[in-house]
Amino acid sequence: MPLKPTFVLFRPIFHKLLLLISVMVLSSCSVYEIQKTTPFKNSAQWVILPFINHSDTPEAGERALDIATTLLRSKKRMNGLATYIVEEGDDQSLPELDQKKTLLQAKKWAVDKKYQFAVSGSIQEWRYKSGLDAEPAVGVTLTVTDLTTDRVVWSASGSKTGWGRESVSGVAHKLMSTLIDGLIFSE
Repeated sequence: MPLKPTFVLFRPIFHKLLLLISVMVLSSCSVYEIQKTTPFKNSAQWVILPFINHSDTPEAGERALDIATTLLRSKKRMNGLATYIVEEGDDQSLPELDQKKTLLQAKKWAVDKKYQFAVSGSIQEWRYKSGLDAEPAVGVTLTVTDLTTDRVVWSASGSKTGWGRESVSGVAHKLMSTLIDGLIFSE
């Protein structure tokens, strides 16, 4: 009886190892943490508030807010999700530059309108890294606040980088989709 070559004996292990290495190389780098909580009721009244932009990219908060609103409406079936609109002053006044003040005004407005839960967020990073590949990099935190008690009842945070051919908004969409999947609703 002839002996089989060593490679033939380890072929299944070799294929699995090769597949694992390929997946690791081809996947983009991401890190996230999602708080576990009890399911939210579908009947609750929800509002999404302005996002605070801590990144160096102008209007990254508005871009992230648009993506999060679409994801919440499509993935979590929040068709009744209200959006706070920042009130513009007259032509002579300057826009509010203090984002925290705008968020507090929005929260007060949401409480007055009797919304139960508010989604808000902050952007830590929204850019293309410098270098030959110019990889997109995004860092986002999302929170849900119970407006009746003014307590944060859910939060998720993550960062993700993509490949040189990807867009920042595409990477942000993937990251926020993962974070929003952590919101659980009861039937």
